[in-house]
Amino acid sequence: MKPDMHVQFAGIELVNPVIAASGTFGYGVEFEEVVSLARIGGFVTKGLSREPMSGNQAPRLIETSAGMINAIGLQNIGVERYIKEKLPPMRHYPTCAVIANVFGYQIDDYVAVIAGLNDAQGIAAYELNASCPNTRHGGMIFGSDARLLTELVTAAKAKASRPLIVKLSPNVTSIAAMAHAAEDAGADALSLVNTFLALAIDVESRRPRLHNITGGLSGPAIRPIAVRMVWEAAKAVKIPIIGLGGITTPEDAVEFLLAGAVAVQIGTASYADPRATEHIAQGLEQWCARHHVARVAELTGALTLTPPVSPAS
Repeated sequence: MKPDMHVQFAGIELVNPVIAASGTFGYGVEFEEVVSLARIGGFVTKGLSREPMSGNQAPRLIETSAGMINAIGLQNIGVERYIKEKLPPMRHYPTCAVIANVFGYQIDDYVAVIAGLNDAQGIAAYELNASCPNTRHGGMIFGSDARLLTELVTAAKAKASRPLIVKLSPNVTSIAAMAHAAEDAGADALSLVNTFLALAIDVESRRPRLHNITGGLSGPAIRPIAVRMVWEAAKAVKIPIIGLGGITTPEDAVEFLLAGAVAVQIGTASYADPRATEHIAQGLEQWCARHHVARVAELTGALTLTPPVSPAS
């Protein structure tokens, strides 16, 4: 018997728990001839802002030994063009959930983008990018200060007509505390983790390898830390968690589910394999069948907290 791959969170039902992460899947339409969108749970759009943004100067993406560092700068076409040009084709894929990623540099920016999206058809939820600097408060990152995060989530939730997923930054002392703050402010779900702040230097020129100097580290290098953070956040809150960070195989996805995630997002893997989301979704179903898991939802939080058995000496 085939396993049941459906999962539910925040009133949203997905055909399977595999979602393409923001910034790695365009607006979805760019992948419709590459990935069978009916075979993945959904995708998160590139971050959407009030007005179009051109992003940072090149070089803005470099490969590392176990992933990559990017400083794209949230380049996007703006919320109005997204609604007119990119969203309509996605209505041909009713089983693929469209999650709109929203960002801004002041709370009013976030609220304006959400207000613009509220009347658009075909969006399942909003994902709030809390890793942006608040220009009104001297550049303090929303997601690294519990008070600022509370203000942001409260305002966004008051305006949102759809479920609100808050994407948390890993660059904090306590991910559990930030998860709890988002939950208390009204978040319907959490996604974690975003990229880790990183720096790469060209030792020959003694200059940064990115024009922006620093960037966000993603890929397999961050996965064990991301799994730990998902586990800590899952213990701290009652709302659902979507896990992401360096997933490249079905087994990686299972790891996040066991740690407490209800679904996972695939990001950097799509650069090496544009069909990574579909392959991981298919592989996850096969893994469940091999391990006699009747419902993939049974894996969420099923970590067994006993030490591994040491091999006989």
